[in-house]
Amino acid sequence: MATSHKSERRMSESAVYDDGTNTFFWRAHTITVLLIGILTLAWVALFEEQPEDSSYNISRGISAAIVVFLAFGITQAKDGPFVRPHPAFWRLTLCISVVYELLLVFFLFQTVSDARVLLSSVDPSLNKPLDFRAYGGSCTVWDPDHPDGPFHNVFDKLDGFVIAHILGWFFKALILRDVWITNIVSILFELLEYTFEHQLPNFSECWWDHWILDFILCNGLGIYVGLKCLKYLSAKEYKWHGLWNITSYGGKMRRMVSQFTPYSWVQFRWQPTENFFRWLFVSMLTLLFLVAELNTFYLKFVLWIPPEHPFVLTRLVLYVPWGAVAVREAYDYAGGTAAKFGQQAWIICAIIITEFMIVVKFGSEVLTKPFPRFITMFWLFVMVSYLCYSIWKFQMKFPRVHSWFKAISWDLNRETGSTYSSCVKNLVWGKLAQVDETSPNYDAHSDKQK
Repeated sequence: MATSHKSERRMSESAVYDDGTNTFFWRAHTITVLLIGILTLAWVALFEEQPEDSSYNISRGISAAIVVFLAFGITQAKDGPFVRPHPAFWRLTLCISVVYELLLVFFLFQTVSDARVLLSSVDPSLNKPLDFRAYGGSCTVWDPDHPDGPFHNVFDKLDGFVIAHILGWFFKALILRDVWITNIVSILFELLEYTFEHQLPNFSECWWDHWILDFILCNGLGIYVGLKCLKYLSAKEYKWHGLWNITSYGGKMRRMVSQFTPYSWVQFRWQPTENFFRWLFVSMLTLLFLVAELNTFYLKFVLWIPPEHPFVLTRLVLYVPWGAVAVREAYDYAGGTAAKFGQQAWIICAIIITEFMIVVKFGSEVLTKPFPRFITMFWLFVMVSYLCYSIWKFQMKFPRVHSWFKAISWDLNRETGSTYSSCVKNLVWGKLAQVDETSPNYDAHSDKQK
């Protein structure tokens, strides 16, 4: 199975021509970075006058320690699957994700009040109770008697987050590279907003806000543009020449701009129904996407961070390169191209789960609000349907079960002349003897009888 997926991977990956130019820009600079770091620390230790402000020294010391770790990671961490614009950029994003996970673990061991105080030490405007906006209320689309115009309700919902919404789904389409999975995540998140609107005011929206403004316009437009971009990247010809090997000025400029485009492109073929492992893998991928989306809203709510705060925007921006690398590594692992789970995929799973744990710990009063009965029944129906479909789809795809059935069928056919179908029928009624798997005629691994 792994061999077939590797073959599919080679067929779905674009051909690349590279003249092999290796300039100063691409060479390792480990000694240079080390010397710069040592000289900087020596200057601080020997020549800089030490301030007497303890809080300032602590914050600067922590920042310097993080910078040293990032410098080590940029020069020494293992390269990931992406090389443009430079492998050092992706090593930097990996190390930033490690620092973020360490901060999350630290916050997990605090109380919610202490966590808010720590955030306010970075930004004094924080640690204040917030009144989060609810987008529900009056759901009238046409109101001719209102002084702000008949469509005042619609225009009131079109705030600055619409652009962020569209861009978010554009990048999700680029990351997942699959129209079905992206749209399933989009639909499920709208359903989750219905599910948790009794807990978070942000999720309270009108029906047309959910399905027309969000799902069709914002989500749909972002996904559509993302799929168009995927189509272009899949058809693009990838030929790379060294900058100094290009003679024309215009060619040099185009080469410099193309440095920020992918080196090559792989079309994702998730094929979740091909086998049980891939079905569970894609299901967990979808679940992690949804949990990461929910974490965005719940973290703001429990830590009293305004939606427009730079902390929120920074986290969302960082999730783009983290998610791009992590999903690519996950795809390679699921397809058998990679022997182990990738480093960025590993750390982003840890980040999502740690964020969720913080939400559970700090927001227990919110999360324990009982769900409406119809919400509970709906998700119970969804889970039962998922389990039933999984059992129906994959019940005869376990090789051990196949081997067991065929061993019984072979024995019965030899002794009684029974067919394979009658063997299964007798098994259901409990009329078959247990197979002796130690018999020399039974080979469960090869799925054949000797």
